[in-house]
Amino acid sequence: MTNGTQLPVEPVQAQPVGPVQPHRGTMVLVFGILGLLCCFIFGIIAWVMGSNDLKEIDAGRMDPSGRGITQAGQICGIIATVLWLLGVVIWLLVAVIGGTAASFAPGR
Repeated sequence: MTNGTQLPVEPVQAQPVGPVQPHRGTMVLVFGILGLLCCFIFGIIAWVMGSNDLKEIDAGRMDPSGRGITQAGQICGIIATVLWLLGVVIWLLVAVIGGTAASFAPGR
């Protein structure tokens, strides 16, 4: 019988049943950084790979020691993708506003 207080419940991580795959955290982080520095496509790859790898780590099928570096790479990939999308939206707005302003220019 309890007296109304409950102990906090911590999430239980699955224990590996057999051999686990090595983590790819370093690769995810490198792709995330490349997404920030050069090409957004690497950011998308880092985001997807990071999400999949974190699911595998949670399921106990991948080495959990790479969780932190995988999360860092995934976050870099998310930031790279969002910045790229913002850049495209701003570019489109400037193009539309510029085209509209040109049609109202004097002498047309």
